[in-house]
Amino acid sequence: MVGATPNIATRQPPQSAARVGAVPASSASGSTEPEAWTAHATVRRRENFIVMSPLLPRRLRPGFAAVYAFCRTADDLADEQGATPADRERALALLASFRRSLHACFACNPREPLFIDLAATIRQHNLPIEPFERLLDAFEQDQHVARYETWDQLVDYSTRSADPVGRLVLMLAGCDVDPVERASELARKSDAICTALQLVNFWQDVRRDLIERDRVYLPANDTGLTAEWLRTNLDTPSPDARAQYREALQPLVAKARDLIAEGQDLPRLVPKDIAAPIWLFVEAARRTAAAIERANYQTLWQRPTVRTPARLAMLAGATRVRLAGAGRSSTTASVRSQGAPHA
Repeated sequence: MVGATPNIATRQPPQSAARVGAVPASSASGSTEPEAWTAHATVRRRENFIVMSPLLPRRLRPGFAAVYAFCRTADDLADEQGATPADRERALALLASFRRSLHACFACNPREPLFIDLAATIRQHNLPIEPFERLLDAFEQDQHVARYETWDQLVDYSTRSADPVGRLVLMLAGCDVDPVERASELARKSDAICTALQLVNFWQDVRRDLIERDRVYLPANDTGLTAEWLRTNLDTPSPDARAQYREALQPLVAKARDLIAEGQDLPRLVPKDIAAPIWLFVEAARRTAAAIERANYQTLWQRPTVRTPARLAMLAGATRVRLAGAGRSSTTASVRSQGAPHA
């Protein structure tokens, strides 16, 4: 979901690494409100779907913006420093500072604007610290692990890099879901969608991740594609190389589609006012997979995108879901207690 790798057109260093946790002073509209900043960041970074869409219930917008700001900022701290050992050490230091700010936030002593907003959301929705910690664990892992050998390793990474975002969204909506365990049907379906969206976003950006971050999210044992093979064929691929890449990526996308199918009825399990935004997450995963297929899986040389007509179709579909009342009533899903944050 929000934790899935975003589709960023251009990469620039954070404006001020020293201001860890500080929401930018102004958005395009000149506002300092988290919602305005989130809307601006979504457009600037070309997400596969509109994060702060008009379909998001008004009651959830401040909390959703605060959580997105946390995820977006932490991801930038991890990704924007560069690919050298010194760059990764700097990223680890920034993430450590960000984690200390998170702990101060949960200790009711937030200092930076981002965490002041997040603290209010934590109190209102009784959010636990575990999903936030797991996201930071994933971003730190990115500084140590740049290659994956198996599918299972990639899925395990996604349990920290993507699945916690889904849990947070469900908690914001008032659903009773464990922050870590997968015992409930709701948690399993949310994890399936989040993992699928994370993986197809990775495979959409194979070239950029290799060049800019020296990371490869293709399981080498399963595909036969190593970083060395990718670099050798980066600019002048032979027809055989293109065929080999296609044959390696195709079964991975098929596995992602299986995950999408596993979680596709998630919108029917959540409170009805959040069903349409959840449907957008599901559809974003499906549309991204379709874009990769439409590009004949040639993502090392051609970055597939979810085009504007498809984005508009997604919003139209989500609007139909909302008007049809898809999803059960807010009393159907187990509702979490609201109040003081978890220790």
